[in-house]
Amino acid sequence: MKEIKHTQIDEPFLDTLLGIESSKMGFYGEVKQKIQELEAANLGLRVKKTELQAVFDAISDGVVIYDSKGLVQHRNHVCPRMFPKETLLGKSCRALFHADQETGAINCPVEKALRGESSQLSFSTPHSNGGRNHFYDVIATPIATPSENALGGNRALVFIRDVTERRSRELQLLQAEKMSSIGVLAAGVAHEINNPMTSVAGYAEALQRRFREDKSLAGDLRLLDFPKYLDVIVREVYRCKGIIDSLLSFSRKSEGEFGKVDLNEIIGEVLELVRHKGREGKIDLSENLFIPLPLVDGDASALRQVFLNLILNALQSIEDLGSVRIETQVVGSQVVAKVVDTGVGIAPDILDQIWNPFFTTKVVGKGQGLGLAVTYDIIKKHHGEIDVHSTVGQGTEFIVSFPVCQE
Repeated sequence: MKEIKHTQIDEPFLDTLLGIESSKMGFYGEVKQKIQELEAANLGLRVKKTELQAVFDAISDGVVIYDSKGLVQHRNHVCPRMFPKETLLGKSCRALFHADQETGAINCPVEKALRGESSQLSFSTPHSNGGRNHFYDVIATPIATPSENALGGNRALVFIRDVTERRSRELQLLQAEKMSSIGVLAAGVAHEINNPMTSVAGYAEALQRRFREDKSLAGDLRLLDFPKYLDVIVREVYRCKGIIDSLLSFSRKSEGEFGKVDLNEIIGEVLELVRHKGREGKIDLSENLFIPLPLVDGDASALRQVFLNLILNALQSIEDLGSVRIETQVVGSQVVAKVVDTGVGIAPDILDQIWNPFFTTKVVGKGQGLGLAVTYDIIKKHHGEIDVHSTVGQGTEFIVSFPVCQE
């Protein structure tokens, strides 16, 4: 048997002959190119993701994305402020839209979006501390999943907008419009009442004259109390007529014309209208008016509105027993009026906000948040100033000053 001889193989020569090195270089070059392409694509994706995240976070509404099972997949930074627990990642849409139902609700916007339907919804939630309800508008649209996606099914894109302030303003404007209509009706009623009141006063005064002129009537024991009764009738009728005249003064449309105005007279008319509020609430309503008070240049109708707003606010700030005092005085070249109450007071952190339109601390139905804003505007148009001092639990003092009318 022939001996098998060991053959030396020239490996570098073989690699060159077979082109292995060239094959490796070509393969590595192709891989390197693919890696570079992937890195460029990833960079583009990161840029797009950053842009989309910036857009997502810049939206002032709450934005939630639900997956195909109705579970929270993404949410923006607004949602934790609106619904911190209900929009946690992995939470079901039931937590926000139909917590009282075990299964999906027919009107659930997320369920509709998962079925491929766009929908809109409005709902409200009670305030946790017993305050006013919060109102929200919801828009839900489906996000279609590509057919090649193994997961399948739609996702839901939900926008949640807090419309509490808008709804509150709409209700307040509606209430203001209603009160305006009531004011027009009250003026008409006041006109109708004024005529019979005049007749009652006239006949009562005629009977008083007869008692004074006919001495024989005074001697009739059956009529002994009649003069006293007639005095009460005349006095109360004229008080009613004074209230009606004040109401008619308020109902007259302001022409915006300025003239010489006596603030004592204005305050007296307002007190005629609100004095019953003091009696109902067991509130001591008093006045200390400086006489004679210099006249100021102003619109009488608008100034009536100023003091009506201030005095009503003072009366409404007193929850049980208390007092409201109205003062006028002269300080230098200014006529100053003060409305001082012993009510609940105003917290320091909201003292600067009381002049803002629609800002109110009163419960729903007690005010529209327009009184002090209107008051501030009227005073500024009269070149006046208004200041407020308040202590929580002790009361509030509003100080209004106007320049004395120049002769």
